[in-house]
Order: sequence, then structure tokens, then C-alpha cells
Amino acid sequence: MLTKYELARANDHSLLKPQLTYDEVRKGIQFAKEWKCRTVCVTPSRVKMAYEILKGSETAVCACVGFPNGAELTESKVADTQRVYNMGATEVDIVLNVSALKSGDYDTVYNDVYEVVNASPANIKVILENCLLTKEEIAKASRICSDAGAGFVKTSTGFSSGGATLEDVAIMKENIDTTRVQIKAAGGIATVADAEAFLKAGCSRLGISKTQAMFDEIDAASK
Repeated sequence: MLTKYELARANDHSLLKPQLTYDEVRKGIQFAKEWKCRTVCVTPSRVKMAYEILKGSETAVCACVGFPNGAELTESKVADTQRVYNMGATEVDIVLNVSALKSGDYDTVYNDVYEVVNASPANIKVILENCLLTKEEIAKASRICSDAGAGFVKTSTGFSSGGATLEDVAIMKENIDTTRVQIKAAGGIATVADAEAFLKAGCSRLGISKTQAMFDEIDAASK
């Protein structure tokens, strides 16, 4: 079984639910800092708070842009990416333009990703929202993101009709340049067994909101 440290270092601790209060977000960021999570994933309006708490720690700030629908103008995604980077977010999760992809407008999809990738030095993870795509579209989206220079392809926002699946991760892995593009699984990862399965399948990063519950599971297993 994964240790809590191993899980934390693979985890973008997610604090994206819209009903979270300032105090809940602040406590969540502090929790991630104490456990050395890889990043804390927050909305743009929480980036400044996260940066102030996390600066100097082993936990970085990840901001979500174009979240959760991906339908914003490319110019808006670019501007927001630059803003959150300047506020301290070194990683940015953006949502693919799903409508353009499903319409076969691949130039728009590519340019959307390319412009965001080149908007700042931030590491860009592109959320494909696989539950809305066919298997062929997942493959196509993965290739486009890889070609456009994304650092990661990511399975899901966790806010649509489904989350990460091992089958989808396998398709993503087959259609990216694995020498420079990584995979993040998110959405529905609720147990340590889930986390282990996705890491074994080739994911290097996980998006988890139930981190404490999974830590409790690890503690219980060690007794």
C-alpha cells in the first residue's frame, strides 16, 4: 500500500467545490502544506491566498482556468493564465474546448492549447473531460495536446458526468509523447486502491479531494 507521503507527493489536493468557505479553503491549503502534497488546486480567486500560505514550502500552487466547461475565448484563457502565474501559480489546469473537438475543429483546439502553453512559464495540464468524448476523440485530443506542448493531459474536471477510468488512461498514454507529456487522473479517485491503480497505469499525478479519508484508510491498514 502507498504511504501517506507517496500519496501526497502524487496528489494535487483539490479545493475546487464552489461552496467551500474562505476558512475551509485556508484549512485545506494548510493541510496540503503540512503533508507536502505536490500542489494545491484552487480557483483563480484563491491563488493569492494559496501562495501566501505555501510560499517556501514543498507544495506548489495549481490554478484552474476555463473551469469547468472550457468554452471561454482563448484570449480569456491566456489572460487568466498569465494572471494566475503572476500571482504565484506555477501549474495551471485548463479545460479543453470540448465543443470544438466534437465539431472536428481541430485547429481551434490546437491553437487554444498552444496559446495557453506559451502564455507563461507555468506547467499546463489540459483537462480533456473524457466522459463527454468517444474513445476516438480521447485519442485525438491527447495527440493535439501533446503536439501543442502541454505538460500533462488530464482525464476529468470531476464536475461532469464521469471521472477517470483506466481504459481512458491507456488511450491517453498511447497518444502522447511520453518522453515529455505526463498524465493526470482526476474525478472519482476515492480509495488508496484507486490511487495505486492509476499510478500503476502510468499516471504521474492525481487530483484528489478526499485526501484525508485516504490517509485514514492508510492508517487503518497499518494497525
